[in-house]
Amino acid sequence: MMIQKKKLVVVLPAYNAEQTLLQTYSELPHDIIDSTILVDDASRDNTAARAREMGISAVIQHPVNRGYGGNQKTCYREALKMGADIVVMVHPDYQYSPRLCGAIAWMIASEEYDVVLGSRIIGNDALQGGMPWWKYLANRGLTFIQNILIHQKLSEYHTGYRAFSRDVLQTLPLEENSDDFVFDNQMLAQAAFFGYRIGEISCPTRYMDEASSINFKRSVKYGFGVLGTSLLFRLNRWGLVKSLLFSAEGQRLSAE
Repeated sequence: MMIQKKKLVVVLPAYNAEQTLLQTYSELPHDIIDSTILVDDASRDNTAARAREMGISAVIQHPVNRGYGGNQKTCYREALKMGADIVVMVHPDYQYSPRLCGAIAWMIASEEYDVVLGSRIIGNDALQGGMPWWKYLANRGLTFIQNILIHQKLSEYHTGYRAFSRDVLQTLPLEENSDDFVFDNQMLAQAAFFGYRIGEISCPTRYMDEASSINFKRSVKYGFGVLGTSLLFRLNRWGLVKSLLFSAEGQRLSAE
């Protein structure tokens, strides 16, 4: 089932995803996926039990909630233990199309890109998919600032649909990152800092009651975290500060 002789592992960072998990999982391209890992971040529903019933390769439960970033750290650590060459993160809340998993993975397998993002902005699908207007404006504003500070030309930095090569996951000091939502942004900034090639693919999005979404207060906190990450990136690039977040000396995930 390997793509270009590379092992593809899909990770599902889950929190209260019982209602949408089956629909997400059933639409994944299982003919090319070698293993699937679900990490349940101390959900209050039956997400983990439902995942086991569905036959997901590995189901891991956090005894206490570690946050979105903490969940991803477990996801990537376990994927590396499984020998993954390509890791695709798919949110089990069905906000992003699972059908595109193969296309995203192939972009990594081609060895043209090291990181691939499923963008909600390319193709103008975000607002049509129900993204709140204030989130759309914040997305566009933050992305504009980040492209300047990080010196990239990405359509957005805030999608949760992502793929990484094994080398990226082994090299980035991910343990230095937050356990909260800003983890996503820190990881992208690190990838750019370490010189990895970042690609994008258009991806439709769905905003519905069952899909997870952070509220306005947490979005504001995330926004300030994003700006702080971008400024820290630029200060490190200029040599004015040295943060472990952007250092080869930073702590990496252990796959032992």
